[in-house]
Amino acid sequence: MMHTVVSAERMVAGPGGRVILNGAVHVRQGLIVAAGPRAEVDAQVEPAVPRLHFPGGTLLPGLIDAHVHLAFDAGSDPVGTLRTASDADLYAAMATRAERLLATGVTTVRDLGDRGGLAVRLRDEIASGRLPGPRILSAGTPLTPPGGHCWFLGGEVEGEAAIRDAVRRNAANGVDLIKVMATGGGLTKGGPPVWQAQFTPRELNIVVEEARRAGLPVAAHAHGTEGIAAAVAAGVDSIEHCTWMAKDGFDVREDLVAAIAGQGISVCPTASPDWRGFAERFGWERAEEMFGRIRWMAENGVRLLPGTDAGVTRAVFDGFVSSLEFFEHIGMTPTEIIDLATAGAAEALGIAHDTGRLTPGHRADLLVVDGDPLTDLNALRKPRLTLSEGRPSTPAPALPAPPEARDR
Repeated sequence: MMHTVVSAERMVAGPGGRVILNGAVHVRQGLIVAAGPRAEVDAQVEPAVPRLHFPGGTLLPGLIDAHVHLAFDAGSDPVGTLRTASDADLYAAMATRAERLLATGVTTVRDLGDRGGLAVRLRDEIASGRLPGPRILSAGTPLTPPGGHCWFLGGEVEGEAAIRDAVRRNAANGVDLIKVMATGGGLTKGGPPVWQAQFTPRELNIVVEEARRAGLPVAAHAHGTEGIAAAVAAGVDSIEHCTWMAKDGFDVREDLVAAIAGQGISVCPTASPDWRGFAERFGWERAEEMFGRIRWMAENGVRLLPGTDAGVTRAVFDGFVSSLEFFEHIGMTPTEIIDLATAGAAEALGIAHDTGRLTPGHRADLLVVDGDPLTDLNALRKPRLTLSEGRPSTPAPALPAPPEARDR
């Protein structure tokens, strides 16, 4: 862990774009000891402590990607690749992907589904300092009915007893949250359609009930409106995707949006780094209709979460800035987006007590970039330094993604 003073021309000191010119943080033993104007921080620190100054740069909290799948490779057949990989090879690939995320300024990720508890193992290896990478909040094995979405990850359950056992087993394995597949998904060939609910409202209630007993939040994958309604009624903490699909189109319900906002449920629309390519393939007019629903939810008080779905086809592990530009496309300002990807995400994920802000006592999760991301998000593509709990990133090896997965 570094013991140093990091300073830059400007420092994003808090939500709302509060900037300290010539700001600095004192980092020691993985924590922020002091933060504020450079002269004040310097005066508190012994002259022998190393100083890192970045003229023309911006110092801000590390970024948070709230939806990734380290077990997938972002290629044309991520499921096939995963199913043929040994645990040893899969773990090594996951470690490389985590290292890539950190190198691009992401200091916290929420991994929403892996195989065999590998993300929990990787989380612990990173936390111990044995491997480089961001902090991982792992959901472990997601719950799904037999043959349901992502059944191949090993979380098939049928009936109340099996659901309770699966939640308890995940909790005993040390997960940070529970993931449930409330509807079908496009990644699972031959599985239920994306709009179809996979669990009854009673079954989702059981998931949440057992998770609460273990002190764990619940994230629900839900494309279809029926599944969204059941997830809201059960009181989940976040809804992933939330695309309002029905058998014959879309079924957007204002009462459900009001309930999502009123209950403080977060929505992660999983804006892929390839969202522009998706719009071109899907048709810009239809895509804009979908994008507009996300804008409308935010305007009606729904708290959004930034997440890339990294690992599924074309959702690469170094494309977080492209995903953030989606929020700019739907009308958010760069300042609002920086808040969304730092303090806002930390609050929604229940980790605001120790990350998301440059505050004394918080983890030393920070990022220095060239330029000013509060006026131009492209500055986030030029990281100069990334620290995760005081540990610096190192250049990560190139990821072996096929060419089609690199298209933006």
